[in-house]
Amino acid sequence: MPFNAYRTFRSSKVPRINGVFWFLKLLTTAMGESTSDYFVHRINPELAVLGGGVVFVIVLWNQLRAPRFFTTAYWAAVVMVSVFGTMCADVLHVGFGVPYVVSASSFAILLVATFVAWSRVEHTLSIHSIYTTRRELFYWAAITITFALGTAVGDMTAYTFNFGYLKSGILFAVIFCLPPFGYRVLRLNAVAMFWAAYILTRPLGASFSDYLGVSQVRGGLNWGPGNVALMFTLLIAIVVGVVVWRERDVPPVLRH
Repeated sequence: MPFNAYRTFRSSKVPRINGVFWFLKLLTTAMGESTSDYFVHRINPELAVLGGGVVFVIVLWNQLRAPRFFTTAYWAAVVMVSVFGTMCADVLHVGFGVPYVVSASSFAILLVATFVAWSRVEHTLSIHSIYTTRRELFYWAAITITFALGTAVGDMTAYTFNFGYLKSGILFAVIFCLPPFGYRVLRLNAVAMFWAAYILTRPLGASFSDYLGVSQVRGGLNWGPGNVALMFTLLIAIVVGVVVWRERDVPPVLRH
């Protein structure tokens, strides 16, 4: 099934996969990284993670209980998955001293296990079939792990491999082009290529977010994580607002 295919005969809880989807996904990864950095380093880390977890549960519950796809509810959940997933990955390294290589490998194994369980239970990993609660739970579990995995991988290239944030961002930007190439040119499996691209959005967006926010001593532009978080939050709000406005006359079944 192509990246932009969607089912019109059943109500999926996931939006259409198009350019706007990928743009918003990249914005949320950047916003989640900078927001997590801002709160974790300015208040008690345990309280920051606890607060992020509470908001994450609230917005995800709102998404799960929605009878159909709602643009604002969906992207609010993605934003909080980004923030909370980043916090989880950062706590493992900063709070418990787990090396990025270990945390990245652990999250990768956990993601594979989630995909295997999802496939065996539902016999599909396609996001165009998210129209039952059980499938949606698998979907959000996988999404949360991809954010944590991408955070660990991005930090691993920046710190462990000494690439820095800008070079890491460029590296992931190049790799991000491979799944669409694999699908359109090499005719590789569409579902596998989608998930590969989805995973890569996290270290891609986070690397550039860190580059904008961290000090020049650390190889960044020193805009500050708070300013970067606010900038990306406003961009997300604007894009989501435009999407909602454009969808005002579109039947709900065609919005995903």
